[in-house]
Amino acid sequence: METKGMTCKIPLDLHNRISEEIRETESTMSKFIEMIIREHYERGAEKGMGKNRTLAFQVSEELFQRVKEYLERYELVYGRRLTQREFIIGLIEQALEEAEEEFEAARAAGQEEQAANGWESGEPDEDTPDGEEPENWDGGNDTPGASGEEDRDEGAEPNTAENQEEA
Repeated sequence: METKGMTCKIPLDLHNRISEEIRETESTMSKFIEMIIREHYERGAEKGMGKNRTLAFQVSEELFQRVKEYLERYELVYGRRLTQREFIIGLIEQALEEAEEEFEAARAAGQEEQAANGWESGEPDEDTPDGEEPENWDGGNDTPGASGEEDRDEGAEPNTAENQEEA
């Protein structure tokens, strides 16, 4: 990769903070500045995607050290620093993609099982508008009077508001 130099003057206290972090991470000024600039542009691209939310949690010291060691090895192998943020977001996105695939597979298997057992999908009939029931549907009740109508003698008039006024 071709590189080009860049110089600038910054306040002494900021320079000292940067130098301390570089020593702690055993990095270089070039790698540090490159990381900061990349993060700046990546954040700018994310702002265009929508509102960001904070996801914060604590981990054990042992897990924290394992992550730190992984990130150091990553930099050695790939020649690019991977931030904790990039690493964790990548893990979350990967897990969510895998879970979505598993959910889809489980849903498909459930539909296959229902079809094999002769069950209907439970999805609404495309010919029936939302909120309406198909014609001749009694709600699955086979007991007399379960449809909301009382048993009537043949020839008896239906129970209407007009008939109730007469009674």
